[in-house]
Amino acid sequence: MLNFSKINIISIYLVFFLISVFSLLNFQDRENILIDKKVNLGLDLQGGSYLLLEIDSQPLIKEKIQSKVIPIKKLLKKNNISYSNFKINEDNLIFSLSDQEKFKLIFFSKKNNFVNPYIDKYKSFELDYEKVENNKLKIFFTKYGELTINNSALKQSIEIVRRRIDDVGTKEPTILQRGEKRILVELPGLKDPQRIKNLLGKTAQLNFRLVEKADEFGVEEMTSETGEKLSVSKRIVMTGENLIDAQPNLNNQTNQPVVSFTLDRLGAQKFGRTTTDNVGKRLAIVLDGKIISAPTINEPITSGSGVISGSFTFQETTDLSLLLRSGALPTPLNIVEERSVGPDLGEDSIKSGIISLIVGFLLVIFFMAYKYKIFGIIANFALISNLVMLIGVLTILEATLTLPGIAGIILTVGMAVDA
Repeated sequence: MLNFSKINIISIYLVFFLISVFSLLNFQDRENILIDKKVNLGLDLQGGSYLLLEIDSQPLIKEKIQSKVIPIKKLLKKNNISYSNFKINEDNLIFSLSDQEKFKLIFFSKKNNFVNPYIDKYKSFELDYEKVENNKLKIFFTKYGELTINNSALKQSIEIVRRRIDDVGTKEPTILQRGEKRILVELPGLKDPQRIKNLLGKTAQLNFRLVEKADEFGVEEMTSETGEKLSVSKRIVMTGENLIDAQPNLNNQTNQPVVSFTLDRLGAQKFGRTTTDNVGKRLAIVLDGKIISAPTINEPITSGSGVISGSFTFQETTDLSLLLRSGALPTPLNIVEERSVGPDLGEDSIKSGIISLIVGFLLVIFFMAYKYKIFGIIANFALISNLVMLIGVLTILEATLTLPGIAGIILTVGMAVDA
């Protein structure tokens, strides 16, 4: 016969009572909440949206290969190798060389940045080259180089997607990596999936450029959201990387929705210098290649803060602020698969799961009482306590309950009989 001290018995009952209180929180009136904790329902139970996103790394590869132009030219000049006909393509560089053998020796040397020093022993290089004509070479990313770019872009994209979804207020989202280029997003209980798709579909690449005359060198023609055609300088004054915060607001004079933004120290210096030197000119605010606003610089702005105005609704300013706060995606995201689970299906699943749990639980209780009499009744109290404590722990952790989770609880009840 096992003997327990009174302290152990009191401790056991106290723990059971406290955890049981948490399990009861799932049945409290939502208008009179004592403690805001409950078991959350998964996508298959309460409905919601399922999105499978895929990164488009081609623009990033193009940007990365362009960033290699200056280092390669410096490498050639430093080693007195003459070159000509330098051409930049979507994913490669082509140029003519005077001494290809010498170039090969220095290109795959540990002294330059084209070899990863940590895995050099495996001969994994970021870049490689091949001959395309007698004296021409084509430089391109290796499989390892492309994989490195994809992995970096995917991890960064997952983090930014998480920030954007968290800012919207969606509870218990599931955001997971799927393969080399895909991101799985599950949003239980989402009422406005189109808004989420719009937010995730924008890279939010923000930059500020001066509006110049059409006949000046180094300009490109762009159309604003109002339909106005403007000649915008290709030189970027400042990017969204210098933003610390962005919030929706109202213009005090016109009472129109605007986005107020705050810059970091470097951004404030750039913005202050640009607005000081270009009073009277227009400053184009470009988001994802489109002009969203082009205000006139009336006076120097040196405070490190500013306002983006335009023909915005308050919802649009809220979403734009969210995009700017979360940061720009390194690559565009494409939706390759989309599914919606209706709330009716979720409600049916909940009812079926609860009925299965009750029926299975009652069958176990009746069997135990019939087979083992008084000992079976004692074991039934232990089973009920086990179930109550399990729900209480799930409530404390604010865990997400799914159909497999309900099946697991039913299995737990059955297996606990052995104990």
